[in-house]
Amino acid sequence: MALFKTKNSLNSEMTNLKIPNHIAIIMDGNGRWAKKRFMPRAAGHKAGMNTVKRVTKTASDLGVKVLTLYAFSTENWTRPNDEVSFLMQLPIDFFNEFVPDLVKNNIRVKVMGDINRLPAGTQKAVERAIRQTSDNTGMVLNFALNYGGQLEIIEATKILAQRVADGLLSPDEINADMFANVLNTSDLGDLAAPDLMIRTSGELRLSNFMPYQAAYSELYFTDVLWPDYTAEDLNQAISAYTLRDRRFGGLTQNSESES
Repeated sequence: MALFKTKNSLNSEMTNLKIPNHIAIIMDGNGRWAKKRFMPRAAGHKAGMNTVKRVTKTASDLGVKVLTLYAFSTENWTRPNDEVSFLMQLPIDFFNEFVPDLVKNNIRVKVMGDINRLPAGTQKAVERAIRQTSDNTGMVLNFALNYGGQLEIIEATKILAQRVADGLLSPDEINADMFANVLNTSDLGDLAAPDLMIRTSGELRLSNFMPYQAAYSELYFTDVLWPDYTAEDLNQAISAYTLRDRRFGGLTQNSESES
């Protein structure tokens, strides 16, 4: 059985659907997937890595411009040492195996979060993948790695506060655009905010993931555990997104006609 559907078959299924420019995914359920199979948690994380490959290829073929994946949070350091060590090895394995496919499919790797705290081997693998895909012009595969949304906001606030303290900026000059320009997603420009945020495994929370950028994201929750997530599951999420009436705090023509 083929691992990926062909681009033509996917596009035919998605006719008349609105493809989000930026999809962000909270990849949850690896541990429960392994537990159901009486396997160690590491096996679930390994299976989840294969899902990343599958979903990345699918999203790219559909024309998604940015795919952001919550890979490791600042809170994940509190997990058992052996699990953390395995999670730090995963980016090395992933990029060693998958970078040739990323290059072939014109996908560019980006990472947001504090990678300086990562083990040296993990840092090198991340930096090498970024460098090897830097000339690609297709979808951005953006990993949130050692990332925490609250910490991101705090650090952004410190940057602006320092500019005020240095006399370079007045507090009254600070606005949403200026704040966005000091967040981890600033280099994504108009694509910084996810259009669609997906969480797998049935949990109904954002877990400190992109709280500022997700202010007007459409949220989609599914009971599917991440290792089981397929192209069809992504299609369902995009189908649901297509039916949403995005208002961004205001009214659309559809909502006005219904009121």
